[in-house]
Amino acid sequence: MIRRGALHDRWPATFPSGQGSDLAGVVAEIGPGVRGFAVGDEVIGFSERRSSQAEYVAVPAGQVTAKPAAVPWEVAGSLFVAGTTAYAAVRAVRLQPGDTVVVAGAAGGVGTIAVQLAARAGATVLGIAGPANDDWLTAHGVIPVNYGDGLADRLRAAAPNGRVDAFLDFFGGGYVQLAVEELGVEPARVDTIIDFPAIERFGVQGAGNADASDIAVVAELAGLVADGVLEVPIARVFSLDDVRAAYTELEKRHTRGKLVLRP
Repeated sequence: MIRRGALHDRWPATFPSGQGSDLAGVVAEIGPGVRGFAVGDEVIGFSERRSSQAEYVAVPAGQVTAKPAAVPWEVAGSLFVAGTTAYAAVRAVRLQPGDTVVVAGAAGGVGTIAVQLAARAGATVLGIAGPANDDWLTAHGVIPVNYGDGLADRLRAAAPNGRVDAFLDFFGGGYVQLAVEELGVEPARVDTIIDFPAIERFGVQGAGNADASDIAVVAELAGLVADGVLEVPIARVFSLDDVRAAYTELEKRHTRGKLVLRP
């Protein structure tokens, strides 16, 4: 979307440009004055310069953390953007035990992490996705609700007491309007990472990656993965040379979990 210019007001780009923020790898070189890392260390991190989709990348030491041995490389290299976005969105709607939260785009890269974090907060989670994702969502403690006509009625029927307390929109396409006008969710407890006009129109929140772009959050999420309490689904691994095919697949918007580039 950045490449197409659809988000130019928020994330302008000039070309030629690199791509990618998430990264994981082995430290190849240390800059002067860097402490706490050594050549050969396995790390997870991020770039703020759209430069991670490469064989080598230089980043400040404050943007990497040790990779736990139990975290697979594919997951480590997929964690930053989706993980911090999900973390920020779930935090923004202030979930409490007993709440019911709806997640639109529940099977995507961000959604698959967010539904698990929401369930860990004690909420009942209703996940909007296609029927092919029903089994995965159910296995992760989520009540699947398929998108399509009559969605609001199906969500109310699936929610305990017929009430929805919070809504996370990771897909766009009118879900914020559905949350506020059809489900009656308080705007302060609705968060969207994609429908920016709806933020102004309805007064909902827009917390996302920038609100949790902290290496401590990445380390916390990596720890949950290492402990076996958070799964980051990997849909497919592409070689770096096949980056065009990876983006073609991504743009279909029907991927469960993350697509990974590996040099």
